[in-house]
Amino acid sequence: MPNDVRTLAADIDATCRIRGTFTLRSGIVTDEYFDKYRFEGDPHLLRRVAEAMVPLLPADTQVLGGLELGGVPIATMVSSLTGLPAVFVRKEAKTYGTCKLAEGGDFSGRTVTLIEDIVTTGGAVRNAAVSLRELGATVHTVVCAIDRSEPAQNVLGDVGLTTISVMTKADLDEAGT
Repeated sequence: MPNDVRTLAADIDATCRIRGTFTLRSGIVTDEYFDKYRFEGDPHLLRRVAEAMVPLLPADTQVLGGLELGGVPIATMVSSLTGLPAVFVRKEAKTYGTCKLAEGGDFSGRTVTLIEDIVTTGGAVRNAAVSLRELGATVHTVVCAIDRSEPAQNVLGDVGLTTISVMTKADLDEAGT
């Protein structure tokens, strides 16, 4: 792992890994929790993550697609750094008003690179990619801050998506020791 990523991983781990008693979505009780919103809410860490993402963007990226909720602040910061427009992709289209799945500019007929905070199974990313494709976008890549997926669990390759990450869960674990 490059030194700058190692330092970033250590800073994110120190900020986001908290101790206490926590019940996970699965119902499992644990004494440790990774609170990703702590790095997303810290403007300095958020900027460092976004800066690390910029060189990972595919050259054909025309629009950034920030996934609800964690991908939105990162996509906004990457948009600010690159000048690329961003859209904000909901888990489901609104049932009122404009009834849109993605808010922001036009993306139909353009190449959208999805931006996500953490990929575990890739289910939400897969659903967003399929929906954006149905609306006319070309989507082939997701760039995430942290890839914590296990190879057999990540479903993104099944729909032709490439995952590129700034760091992995193993990088965070290594940096936190």
